[in-house]
Amino acid sequence: MATTAERMRAWQGPAILSFGFRPFFLLGAAWAALAMVLWVMMLSGAAPLPTAFDPVAWHAHELLFGYLGAVLAGFLLTAVPNWTGGLPVTGWPLAGLVALWVSGRIAVAVSALLPAYGAMALDLALPVALAGFLLREIIVGRNWRNLPVLVLLGIWMLANAGFHLQALDEGMPAHGAELRLGLAAAILLISLIGGRIVPSFTRNWLVQQKAKQLPAVPGRADIAILVTTLVALAAWVASPDHAVTATLCAIAGLGHAWRLIGWQGRRTASEPLVWVLHVAYAFVPLGFLAIAGAAFLPYPATAAQHVWMAGAIGLMTLAVMSRASLGHSGRPLKATPAITALYVALIVSVLARFLAGLVPGQDWPLHLAAGAWILAFGGFLVVYYPVLARPKLGPKVPGGKVAAR
Repeated sequence: MATTAERMRAWQGPAILSFGFRPFFLLGAAWAALAMVLWVMMLSGAAPLPTAFDPVAWHAHELLFGYLGAVLAGFLLTAVPNWTGGLPVTGWPLAGLVALWVSGRIAVAVSALLPAYGAMALDLALPVALAGFLLREIIVGRNWRNLPVLVLLGIWMLANAGFHLQALDEGMPAHGAELRLGLAAAILLISLIGGRIVPSFTRNWLVQQKAKQLPAVPGRADIAILVTTLVALAAWVASPDHAVTATLCAIAGLGHAWRLIGWQGRRTASEPLVWVLHVAYAFVPLGFLAIAGAAFLPYPATAAQHVWMAGAIGLMTLAVMSRASLGHSGRPLKATPAITALYVALIVSVLARFLAGLVPGQDWPLHLAAGAWILAFGGFLVVYYPVLARPKLGPKVPGGKVAAR
């Protein structure tokens, strides 16, 4: 039976179809930048797309379900074979999955021209296929440990369907429970998967540096924090303005902050590929605390939500894409100044978007947030196109050069 490496070597087509992270990370970053450009045009009063969604709903949907869908596909198609020992999806089957994602983006963009439910069906095609892939790998590999990932993927997919249904009923889905449910599923995924990769990657790096203090080993406290997170997010989805919700979110935020401190991120300042994971995860507790604070302080809940949307999701996905692309393409796990600049730009975007909620009536924070976001993901395209579109680097050959493979 073919191994993962043999399956990849057997593919003789474009390198970008040799592994799931390549096309999905590249197209996801391109869409993150382009969708923000289109959103800025919408804010100025233009109508660049014949979409049935109102502008705010389209913006929220295409980042939470469109962009994130591409990153989830790239991550899971790459990570799951490593988790289960199964074979990766490569070549034309991978191209088919990419086509499903592209079809979804086009369908939502022109949904005003499509029959009712047409855009929803096309948009959900990739998540359904991705869930089927994950379910098959879990069953065949008996990898029951990752069933929670499948459950959260299913909840995120159902939230997307509900978002479409509310839009069809001429509601305001960007302010409804469907958006909160999708965002809650994403934060739980970051809490679950981030709780594995952040301390693991940090431990590996600190061991190389011969550090004496290493990240805390996950234990019962982590399980308690995840359970508290689940309860707090369920309360937030059901009743975002209730005082009990604010209290639960504050408790969950403090729990995640305690968890993050134990991962020794303060010792990783010399390597951006590592410290960015800690900064990205920090937006999880900061988001909980911002949600709790919005119940008592004079700033809108949307500003607090963007701590999660742009911060936890945006920065964590950028961090994972930038690191995984280097590692799986045979490049050194070392951030260049250009990669570090991408992280800084996105952090500026998150802070500026939150500031926009504190100074209503001022447009410059929104413009700064949008510009920095476009710079971060547009810059990712420029820096990582050679990494993602060209063959994986192999070992050095005589003469000191690196062979492609």
